[in-house]
Amino acid sequence: MPLQHLGLVGYGEVGRIFSAGLRSHVASCSVWDLKFADFVTGAAVQATQAGVLAQASLAALCAQSDFIISAVTASNTLAVAEAAAPHLRPGTVFLDLNSASPGTKQQAAALIEAAGGRYVEAGVMTSVPPYGIQVPMLLGGALAAELAEQLNAWGMDAKVVSADIGVASAIKMCRSVMIKGLEALVIESYATARAYGVEDHVLPTLAETFPSIDWEKQGGYFFSRVVQHGQRRAEEMRESARTVVEAGFAPTMASAIADKQQWVADQARAGVLAHVGTNAPWQVYADALLAARKD
Repeated sequence: MPLQHLGLVGYGEVGRIFSAGLRSHVASCSVWDLKFADFVTGAAVQATQAGVLAQASLAALCAQSDFIISAVTASNTLAVAEAAAPHLRPGTVFLDLNSASPGTKQQAAALIEAAGGRYVEAGVMTSVPPYGIQVPMLLGGALAAELAEQLNAWGMDAKVVSADIGVASAIKMCRSVMIKGLEALVIESYATARAYGVEDHVLPTLAETFPSIDWEKQGGYFFSRVVQHGQRRAEEMRESARTVVEAGFAPTMASAIADKQQWVADQARAGVLAHVGTNAPWQVYADALLAARKD
């Protein structure tokens, strides 16, 4: 598969990591993000300084690319496919990394395929930063096997799970209910335990029940990730809720998890946690939330 001109939609955490890791494997690497509206300062300048070409519009990126990776927030999954479709070069491979429901991915695939593109869905199975482009991902779609061969040749970790669109996303979304749910549970449990001053009793009981988990360390990691990316996680959990609905069930837990993730995101946006360092112990995050509650 001779893919030579890579275009990334979204220059957030994932877009920066993937553009840095893949640009040496292609003839050109372009990026576009809504934040590129100001070409004098901000994200567009950061992209240029990182050695990738910042495009002025999604249409311009599509015109330059034979391989497009969509790496945006879950709520924008379908919107990006819809906006990109009219501008795709014939035969463009469109890899959708976004955390969306099977139904959303199927709608996006229909738009891309109708425009002459070749759609592949990806379920990114864990946090990207520790792995970089080697983050494990599951691929689905008619072109998945061929694309996986190319991606793995570039040093990525892509595994085909189905020729049908929606299977990879179903795996990802069901996993997200558990992982993001654990994050939400830890934040609610730990902060409440801290409020009552009983955390030194609660955490040891967790360690007794699940001795393979370092509950202190895991708590700090969960707090930090949700504080940094709560908005993105909340949107992902709304897509997880959509996945549950598409399966014919009420999304009781997925919706509640989305609400908790959104609440943390709102606290962070309000500056409640601005003074907390990225690698702070969980107690520091909890104390900041408790202080805001008392104000």
